[in-house]
Amino acid sequence: MSDVSWPLWEVFVRARRGLSHTHVGSLRAPDAAMALRNARDLYTRRQEGVSIWVVPAAGITASSPDEKDAFFEPAADKVYRHPTFYQVPDGVAHL
Repeated sequence: MSDVSWPLWEVFVRARRGLSHTHVGSLRAPDAAMALRNARDLYTRRQEGVSIWVVPAAGITASSPDEKDAFFEPAADKVYRHPTFYQVPDGVAHL
């Protein structure tokens, strides 16, 4: 099996505890275990992360930026979703 036929994996790294995972790139690997090892070697060489996720790219469904107005407009009328009603306690760095 050549690497061209290997599935594409999307890689997400969490820099430190309390933060969310961030997309850092993509790679090809024959299975999840190899994708995880390759992601570790490629994207956290300087110990930048505490956690890695690898997700098959074929399993991701995304909205289109061209349809953003119609897709996100229904959320605009739900004011309770905006953080203006909440007080952030002192000392909380990340929510």
